[in-house]
Amino acid sequence: MKPDAISILKNPIHCLAFGLGSGLAPKAPGTFGTLAAVPLFLLLSSLSLSEYLYVVVFTSVIGIYLCGKTARDLGVHDHPGIVWDEFVGFWITMIAIPVTWWSVLLGFALFRLFDIWKPWPIKWVDQHVDGGFGIMFDDVLAGLLALGCMHLFIQFMS
Repeated sequence: MKPDAISILKNPIHCLAFGLGSGLAPKAPGTFGTLAAVPLFLLLSSLSLSEYLYVVVFTSVIGIYLCGKTARDLGVHDHPGIVWDEFVGFWITMIAIPVTWWSVLLGFALFRLFDIWKPWPIKWVDQHVDGGFGIMFDDVLAGLLALGCMHLFIQFMS
């Protein structure tokens, strides 16, 4: 089902689930959703680590509702335009990472790689866990894998 852009943007729940409209991109909505998460990450990066973690946990929990409700309303389990999970996944990728142009670029690339490739257990979650939790959890896992890679990279580069 192709949702009507106006109705998505008028509904605050759907608008957030569609990444403030970034999920309406006709091609690669997940990539556009992750791109839209970058400027918000840059704003969030000024928070203390504990404040940043609070925001990530809060947006993850809220995302379960946003993504689940939007998927139910659209009648599609995980509509490609639902990209709130990409926002949160990218923010997880960047936990406690020094903010530089290369770290943002590498975090973006690693998160997209794991989100698209879906190595185990991400693929299993994507195929077997339903609802808003399932929509969010595979991207949380992709973010955690990317986060681990980011910290390993930083450790080896220092």
